[in-house]
This record gives sequence, C-alpha cells and structure tokens, in this order.
Amino acid sequence: MTLTGKVAIVTGSGRGLGLAYAQELASQGASVVVNDVDATTAAEAVSSIEAQGGTAIAVVAPVGSSETARELVDTAVAAYGRLDILVTNAGVLRDTVLWKMSDDDFDTVIGVHLRGTFTCVREAAIRMREQGEGGRIICIGSPTGQRGNFGQTNYAAAKAGIVGMVRTWAQELKKAGITANAVIPVAATAMTATVPYFHSAVEAEAKGAPMPAFFRHGLGFGTAADVAPLIAYLGSGAAAEITGQAIGVGGDRLQLWSHPEAIQSEYSEGGWTAAALEAGFLAHFGANLQSVGEQFPQLPEELQPPQA
Repeated sequence: MTLTGKVAIVTGSGRGLGLAYAQELASQGASVVVNDVDATTAAEAVSSIEAQGGTAIAVVAPVGSSETARELVDTAVAAYGRLDILVTNAGVLRDTVLWKMSDDDFDTVIGVHLRGTFTCVREAAIRMREQGEGGRIICIGSPTGQRGNFGQTNYAAAKAGIVGMVRTWAQELKKAGITANAVIPVAATAMTATVPYFHSAVEAEAKGAPMPAFFRHGLGFGTAADVAPLIAYLGSGAAAEITGQAIGVGGDRLQLWSHPEAIQSEYSEGGWTAAALEAGFLAHFGANLQSVGEQFPQLPEELQPPQA
C-alpha cells in the first residue's frame, strides 16, 4: 500500500487523533494539508511531519463555514495540484445535560462537527468529481453517535448525523469512484483523560508504558497511533471497494458496525389502535427493547483509579 503522489486534507489535525492521522498519511507518501485554529499548533504539526521526511502545509481556520472548506481545498490544489483524500476530524465539545444545554452549546458543536463535515465534503467532492479519478472521503464518528452518552446531546446528534451522511454520500458518489466511510475511534484523548474509568490506560500512555490488555483487547481502547493505520488504508487504492461503512477501531480491536435494521415486526389487521398498543406493545416487543449508552465491564482491582 502506498499513498505516494496522493494529496490529503485532515481537518482538526494540529494535535491528538487528527495529528496522528496526518502523520500516518504523510508517512505513507501523501502530501498533507494540516488544519487547526491555532497557528502555533498548526506550524508544530507541519514541522513534526517534515521532521519525518513528509510533506505538509497548514491552513489556520475554524472548520464549519463554506469559506474554510473552500480554503482547504484551494490550498491543497494550489500547493500540490490535486486532492485525493479528505479526513474530517475537527471537533469541539460542549458537554452538559439536556436541561442545562444552551442554544450556543448545541449550535457550536453541530456547526463544527456536522456542518463542518458537510461543507468540507461538499467542496472536496466537487474537486474530486472534476478531476475524474475518484477519491476517498473519511469522516470521523464516535461511539456516542452510535449508542448515545449522558451529557452529550449535541455531540451524539452530530456524530450520528455524520454516519447518516456517509451512507448517503456512498450512494451519490459511487459513480464517480469516490468512497465515503466513517471511522469510529476509541482512543486515549484529552476527553477520555478526564474519565476516571480510563485512568490506568491514560496514565500508562503518558508514561510511555504498554497499555493494560484489559483496555487494549477487552475494550478496544488504545492510542491515537492504533487508529491512524485504518485512516491510511481507507485512503488508499486497496480500499476502493469499501464504501458506506462505519468501522470501529481502537487498541487491538477492529469492528464493523451494522446499519440500523428492523429487528422485529408485528401486524394488526386494519392498523394499530392506541388500545391495541397498550395491550400488546410490551408483550410483543418487551424482550427486544434496545439498550442505550455504552456498557463497560467492572474494572479489575489493580486498574481502579486512585481514590480522591
């Protein structure tokens, strides 16, 4: 597998997962447009890629608007002559429970994650279709978008919406040879560093020590470096037949998420009245009601976080 001669944009790639994606793409031979809202962070990201023999340039701008999307694509084309891969990773968090979430909390997260993914993919698709040589769209989802998570109405909505758009784009872009997939990463990040459950895993990574197998294998929870190879693979010619998928990755684990499907159907001649629903809904469907949120196993004693 090689990405030599390919050009990639990675939004939100100044640090964390996005930086790991950009570095991996560059290590495989792609020229990369790095993006961050902070000029110093973006410059450091470019330097880290160049220090490893890669090629990169930075665009300092907040993702969300059509103007930023155009700037990203125009920069890629002006600097490297084309665009082959787009990774939409940029995001922000404004976590709080529903009854405390402000309009701004909601709109900010939706604007960056959902609208930002839409505007960047739209601009990239226009360019890729003009080139006539196909392309790769890789959008970053989250387990929260698949399962929901307490305090993350805005984030769950955005991430679920991203996967929905990917399924649509896979159909719309197929004729042009452009694939669209969602990656669902599970890795140590600034967000998981604040969760006591992951304390031992995050602490191990910070020390440069191996992450406990309970996390890497049992939970599929690892480092940003564990996620990055999947990004490079999906961006390559080897993944030309893979599109419209939601693929989970973390630690030692790789997953293929299912698309929503009806799991049970029942019929009532003439339709379902309120009385029939009251009498029969739980009797018919009670055993198959779906769980919400992620369910984590009990931490082993030796991995328990320190008590405050």
